[in-house]
Amino acid sequence: MSTMNTEIYRSLLQNLRNGGEAVMVTRCASGAVTRELLDAGEWREEWGASPSVADEDGETKIIERFLPKPRLIILGGGHIAVPLAAMGALLSFDVTVFDDRPSFADKARFPAAGEVICDGFDRVTQRVAVGGRDAVVIATRGHRHDLDCLRNVLKGEIPCYMGMIGSKHRAAAARRQMEEEGFDPAAVNSLHSPIGLAIGAVTPEEIALSVMAEIVKERRSSYRGGFADMGLIERLAGLEPGGNAAVVTILSTRGSTPRGAGAKMAVFRDGSAAGSIGGGCAEADALRDARDVAANGGYLFKTADMTGSAEEDGMACGGTMRLLIESAVQP
Repeated sequence: MSTMNTEIYRSLLQNLRNGGEAVMVTRCASGAVTRELLDAGEWREEWGASPSVADEDGETKIIERFLPKPRLIILGGGHIAVPLAAMGALLSFDVTVFDDRPSFADKARFPAAGEVICDGFDRVTQRVAVGGRDAVVIATRGHRHDLDCLRNVLKGEIPCYMGMIGSKHRAAAARRQMEEEGFDPAAVNSLHSPIGLAIGAVTPEEIALSVMAEIVKERRSSYRGGFADMGLIERLAGLEPGGNAAVVTILSTRGSTPRGAGAKMAVFRDGSAAGSIGGGCAEADALRDARDVAANGGYLFKTADMTGSAEEDGMACGGTMRLLIESAVQP
């Protein structure tokens, strides 16, 4: 589907809000920028990690894969669930909390959660459609309820991440029981239990941190596309025809850089910005160029070289970033 520049971010936002993936092709040639939104199924593995950049016949083509906001499903509303839900929301997950106790399945207890459900744990998958891109954390108040949740999750599409609170002994027993009940051994063995990265966590907050770290690690290794910055895309989708804006995208990096390829920043007519390519002098320099592009249209490629600044200013990152700065709408 090809759309006008003033409309493509609206289409992209709608796709992502509906839970779908999206592929955007941006072409830069002869001082002009054109964009096309493809069906998610048109993404090709040979393109490699997103964004894929190719220079051909005087045209630069950038292909980006966008994934919808990830979902974190927390089964059990106990002490660990409270900081876990807050951290999940902070990391831009759409958080759902499920518990069978009204005093725990309370929206006031989980203000950052998008949905809080009170129902029996044997009805988890009847109330929540677990998908392959979801992260599921099983942390109920008892082993029997944990197994009810695990059993229900294993009956459907296996989530990207599935973790359960418990000791090594308890986890091994749960895996044996699930296999004895006839569940796919590969699916059973995908269970992360004991849950979380081994950081010596003790408090509920530390345990939540270890769990979220493991979830992020698993998701980033499973998907080579970028998870969309919904706030940035919402701002771009709200632009009216003729509105001046520019988008800065990191196309590639070399050495140590504050953010990786695919990170974006948008700069608007009123001087405000959304997103980040890492801050510091490199971002400030890109902001100046982006304001010019927002005002005049077109595009430019830029290399942000932080090696000298790193040595002089003691910066932690001293690599280089290849940037595309492009007009977000037609002038």
